[in-house]
Amino acid sequence: MFDFFNRYWWLLFPIAFFVYGAFQSWLSYRSNRATLDLIKTYATSGREPPPELLNRLDKRHNFDADDAAERGRQNSSYDGWYQVVLFGMLCVGFSYAAFADIYGMGEAFTIVAFVMAALSAASLAQVLFSRKRPRD
Repeated sequence: MFDFFNRYWWLLFPIAFFVYGAFQSWLSYRSNRATLDLIKTYATSGREPPPELLNRLDKRHNFDADDAAERGRQNSSYDGWYQVVLFGMLCVGFSYAAFADIYGMGEAFTIVAFVMAALSAASLAQVLFSRKRPRD
């Protein structure tokens, strides 16, 4: 197993991007489903749904400039948490690579692990600071 990881550790990056893409698709599906449920309530009551509601279904990820500002206000801590987890996991991966001295590059992996740890800590501080700040 150790030899397998040493040879194919780089596959973690495309697998992570695949998982992230699947998660984004799932979030888009949930948003579309909620929009369709709302349109159904308009249809059952005999009213015409607003054009903005119908336009949401045309967008790839249900996201536009107005939604960006609202989403930024509502989910700013979520955006920071994914960075904390991402940099933390990269720190763990590079720390393991430094410990195992993969390709004889332990010192380089140690430096990268420290940089990833610093980025994770900075992201964590940003998330915690944004929670304490009063919202508009």
